[in-house]
Amino acid sequence: MKKLIILGSTGSIGRQALDIIRRHRDMFQVVGLSTHKNVELLMKQVDEFGPKAVAVSDHNSIQAMRKKLGKRVEILGGESGLVELSLLDADLALNALVGSVGLESTIAIIKSGKDLALANKESMVVGGEIINHLLTKSESNIIPVDSEHSAIYQCLLGEKKQEINKVILTASGGPFKDKKLSELKNVTPKEALAHPRWNMGKKISIDSATLMNKGLEVIEAHFLFKQNYDEIEVIIHPQSIIHSMVEFMDGSIKAHLGPTDMRIPIQYAFSYPERLESSVPKLNLLEVRELVFEKPNLVNFPCLEYAIEAGRNGKSFPAVLNAANEEAVEAFLKEKIPFLGISKVIYEVLSEHKPMDIVDIKVLKEVEGLARGKAKEKIDSWRS
Repeated sequence: MKKLIILGSTGSIGRQALDIIRRHRDMFQVVGLSTHKNVELLMKQVDEFGPKAVAVSDHNSIQAMRKKLGKRVEILGGESGLVELSLLDADLALNALVGSVGLESTIAIIKSGKDLALANKESMVVGGEIINHLLTKSESNIIPVDSEHSAIYQCLLGEKKQEINKVILTASGGPFKDKKLSELKNVTPKEALAHPRWNMGKKISIDSATLMNKGLEVIEAHFLFKQNYDEIEVIIHPQSIIHSMVEFMDGSIKAHLGPTDMRIPIQYAFSYPERLESSVPKLNLLEVRELVFEKPNLVNFPCLEYAIEAGRNGKSFPAVLNAANEEAVEAFLKEKIPFLGISKVIYEVLSEHKPMDIVDIKVLKEVEGLARGKAKEKIDSWRS
């Protein structure tokens, strides 16, 4: 029986992960759960799955959790609590935290030697160099949970790196794929959150609407699969049936197809190297009928280009990109800036950044802090 830690158990990925565990109780045991501040749902999860410890990262919610649970389970608090939870004795930890806050937990999991099911793409975007260095000294393995990276991971099994020509990340195009640039000026957060294919959390839904999510995935793929940026391609595939592809030197292409349901890559990460029966309805190719591919529109969605350029520039640029994006997305959701303001804030912060070498997490935090401060300045000046 595999012992599992679920970081971000009350979020979209975390809830789906617990659905899988619920279906395969004879195979998985939950030893740790975490939330930011959804203590009501975390309470229910504790009652059902009986973990040894939980972490609540929002300081204002810790006391409420302690009052409700008493001494039934160990309660860890703050970001340090997430790291402590990551160090519990377990076989595998799912990092489903949102944002760069997940980096320290990723590092702790790798240092502890347990396997990591990675759904927190920001960890690799911000700290990819640090993480890959740590992996050379650890027994830990990363099994990607993002549907695209899980697809590439599976396509590469048994293949030789030197025979890979490129990896191809597919993108649905988001809810505004066919809109004109003039139509994007007044879109609302509600419209941007209405993803046509996937049911996701707020932050990733907005990132999908701006195509920043695909840009972050390009950087993640660079670090996960050791591919140069020239060997990573993004194409729009509205049906989201092909989750990603790998092209080889002989011209052949492997594609990973499946329903648009995150429970498939989550379960694969849990059961790897085996596969388990799933409750997800099987894909009916006769109903799909056709698969469409298009080039991404970088005029309407410049965030993708900014992300790829930040990845190419390396050093501290990916961390700055991510920090500026997180601040801009939050501001848009709070209606402080318009939809097109997200890309503008990111561009301006990147343009003013003086790159630094990423030698440790202390430098990363310094870079992130400066970038967030710059982004907030841009957002505040927008309001005035």
